[in-house]
Amino acid sequence: MDMLITTATSRDERDRGARVAVLPVGSFEQHGDFLPLITDTIVACVIARRLSTDYQLLLLPPLTLSCSHEHSGFAGTVSLSAQTLIAVVTDIVESLRNSGIERLAIVNGHGGNYVLSNIVQQANVGRPRMVLFPGRVEWEAARTAAGLEASGGEDMHAGELEVSLLLHAYPELVGEDFRHGDWQASPRPHLLVTGMRGYSESGVIGRPSLATAEKGRTFLDSLARSFKDHLALLL
Repeated sequence: MDMLITTATSRDERDRGARVAVLPVGSFEQHGDFLPLITDTIVACVIARRLSTDYQLLLLPPLTLSCSHEHSGFAGTVSLSAQTLIAVVTDIVESLRNSGIERLAIVNGHGGNYVLSNIVQQANVGRPRMVLFPGRVEWEAARTAAGLEASGGEDMHAGELEVSLLLHAYPELVGEDFRHGDWQASPRPHLLVTGMRGYSESGVIGRPSLATAEKGRTFLDSLARSFKDHLALLL
């Protein structure tokens, strides 16, 4: 788990001379009975670490608390307000600017962080300074590349995608119960009102039983390739 947080020294980063920083944003929320509360943080860190390695970016430590209000009522879930998340990201951007890094890639591992889209959109008024990754196009392309069987709509939370990524990167964190954890709940027109409790007793919406480590590896490879276009926009 130590590699979820960068161990680079100041000299390492001085030698790297990165022009772009990458910030993983996760969450601390329930993921059923077989995935840890930090699942979204792990997902964001695994992707961000791969991007940092492949593209020589300054890897920042993750934001481990974010906007998880739709998971309220499930044991262990902790949230920040949208206003607080905005303020934290704003402060990080300002600190990076003072250090000479003008561009930031936010890797979002939690779908409920809607406010990140507004932060990025506002930051790019005038010229490109920030990207939010992966977007819907990159998620879907990676799903196809990895041969995921469940659709993005049905595989919302603690399903085939997330379990596959953890089986690839940290298999010791996945409980054996994932093989019997499938829960179908589509469509979900009132999710913003009822939260997950309105659609799932277990906290799962998806088909985790379909997950494999190989799917997770191929999924990550696809995301790493697709980031190239986003980086080109910043540089």
